[in-house]
Amino acid sequence: MHESLTVRPSTKPRHVVTQQGELLAVPDDWDRLLPGDAALSRRIKADGPDWTVKEKKGRKEFSRGIWAPADRIAALQLARNLEKQDPAYQKQLDAGRARRAKAELSYVEDFTEALRSHLNFHPRYHLLANRLAGLISAHATPVGSGTVARTKRIPIEQRAEAATIAWLRHQTTAYDHMHIPTVKGARRETRRLLAKESKRLLDSYRNGTRIDVENCPLQKAIR
Repeated sequence: MHESLTVRPSTKPRHVVTQQGELLAVPDDWDRLLPGDAALSRRIKADGPDWTVKEKKGRKEFSRGIWAPADRIAALQLARNLEKQDPAYQKQLDAGRARRAKAELSYVEDFTEALRSHLNFHPRYHLLANRLAGLISAHATPVGSGTVARTKRIPIEQRAEAATIAWLRHQTTAYDHMHIPTVKGARRETRRLLAKESKRLLDSYRNGTRIDVENCPLQKAIR
């Protein structure tokens, strides 16, 4: 079965498991390319056969490398190493990093502004809103953070709302120390109730209500 497949790792050396549960022995003349060089991985897979190994843990899926003919891996690795030694390659890398950094800075600014709009605090609490938006943005926007701020599946306004509720849940409630029963739906229901509590807290700042700053959980979290 020498074709392009997505497989799972096996506890048996030089074996993999197909999506259908079949145990396959890796051909003797194949080698495994470890993850880490996306460009090289794409080139290996562009001219199969190959077996891409992925392992799922919880909701996340991790790459465990690619099995492919050893001579093809060696040839493409050599070409890739020569490419990296070219001064033009380094310039291209630097330019790409600069573009990504600029785009990331722009996104952080847009997301922070979306947070301010979502908070919509009374003018009395304008400075607090700016401070809170900055704290939430700093937590939610780093690349690789896995937070809702990094998804592109929902509009930025919804990301801002979800990130605000998540930050408040961890910073202003007892959520992190709660004993939540391991019953289906229990954690979701707990989050729903805490979200209602957080929204009431935000509304008091939006309405300009006089706040007891010494006892307000939001003030304590920011301090």
